[in-house]
Amino acid sequence: MLLRGVAHQVGTHRVLEPAGVLPQAAWRLDCSPRIGRDEVRIDVLRLNLDAASFRQLTEEHDGDGAAVRAHVLEIITNRGKMHNPRTGSGGMLVGVVSEVGPDSPLGLSVGDRVATLVSLTLTPLSISDGLARWDGLGEQVPAAGHAILFARSVAAVLPDDLPTPLALAALDVCGSPALTRRVVRRYVTDGAAPSVAVLGGGGKSGSLALAAARRAGATRCVGVVPHEAEAAALTAAGLADEVVIADARDPIGLAAAIGDPVDVTVVCVDVPGCEHGAVLATRDGGTVIFFSMATSFAAAALGAEGLAADVTMLVGNGYLPGHAEYALELVRTDSGVRGLFEARPPTGTRGAGSHEGDR
Repeated sequence: MLLRGVAHQVGTHRVLEPAGVLPQAAWRLDCSPRIGRDEVRIDVLRLNLDAASFRQLTEEHDGDGAAVRAHVLEIITNRGKMHNPRTGSGGMLVGVVSEVGPDSPLGLSVGDRVATLVSLTLTPLSISDGLARWDGLGEQVPAAGHAILFARSVAAVLPDDLPTPLALAALDVCGSPALTRRVVRRYVTDGAAPSVAVLGGGGKSGSLALAAARRAGATRCVGVVPHEAEAAALTAAGLADEVVIADARDPIGLAAAIGDPVDVTVVCVDVPGCEHGAVLATRDGGTVIFFSMATSFAAAALGAEGLAADVTMLVGNGYLPGHAEYALELVRTDSGVRGLFEARPPTGTRGAGSHEGDR
């Protein structure tokens, strides 16, 4: 049983139902604005819905932005957080710190413009403007309201040298390049010359993962995209040694497109059904990193067993020490990454394998 102080740090006092679970697993949270001694309140400026959730909502409502907006508002109102019950994911937000409890360990000050680096699925959230400024057609949602951070939450002060939408897009997926770098470096340290394939290489987390893999010492970087337009953009960005077009949901076709199995496969897509192809594309003794919330981890585990595949499978949990700073550094210093980010359409509704969602 958690000590009372630790329980407060992780936010269990905000759980309304069911009792005894952490905020992420809760159906409903208390989003009241009064903060505890170790909490922080943020005035919300913008939400960033994760791509898997946004795609699901868009498809459910046949692209009707007003219906998507109403559905998102209903979820937040009913649950006290943005936690899509269909995908189990949420996103993150940008706002201004309005109050800091005297015992908060987060190092934030009133007036700081911050991005939360924890999922909206565990962040108490209240919306006061009805999302009236959002057309429901893009992942980034102008909003007014407040959110609460716990002592064990993570947030980053937004940099002054990058536009807010660009910084927010990078911070939304900042776990991807950090973990990719760590895994690739382990192969290099062991004396290997690792090869890496990134499914969804033209998306946010995919492009960052490719840049991180190359900087970490990967000798073959393969970017997998779903259609010619993304292939041309990724080729122009210069982030991959090979750019291949394949449907990540087609295991045989994907493996054939990649060719020689790779040491590390990074899954950065926003559609289900890509688990078996990722396993099949990875050599025995290799590693598969799943960053998409569209992943079925049962399908991944059972599929690997059925293929007699000796692969290590990692769940990208979106946090590593220094992950935010590293992602922003890549956006600042890699023109290919920045170009892809800046060229992304606001709707986030391109084909299978193009986008990702890790919160």
